[in-house]
Amino acid sequence: MPKRILNGVVTSNQNEQTVTVSVERRLTHPIYKKTIRKSKKYRAHDETNQFNVGDKVSIRECAPRSKTKRWEVMTDEMMQAYLSEKAESAKAQQVSDEQRHEEKEAAEH
Repeated sequence: MPKRILNGVVTSNQNEQTVTVSVERRLTHPIYKKTIRKSKKYRAHDETNQFNVGDKVSIRECAPRSKTKRWEVMTDEMMQAYLSEKAESAKAQQVSDEQRHEEKEAAEH
């Protein structure tokens, strides 16, 4: 199962190697059809204490690091690796779709 990635804002960095990230999501109310905002705070691992309050960060799921930490802040290297992996998988998916399409056309003729 792929790891989830969330975007949020650092709200606290008082603890060593830990930041609190507030992630906001928008949803439509089922009855009133009004868009409402809900936020949730996540405790994320910050190995080098490089993030400060107000920074926009991406966090991803990881194995439990402590009682409350289940997320880690994605560094630039992690983001580059994730984006390149995502591009490669999209390219592979496109190639397989083209092959399926060609096979389907060959079967029809």
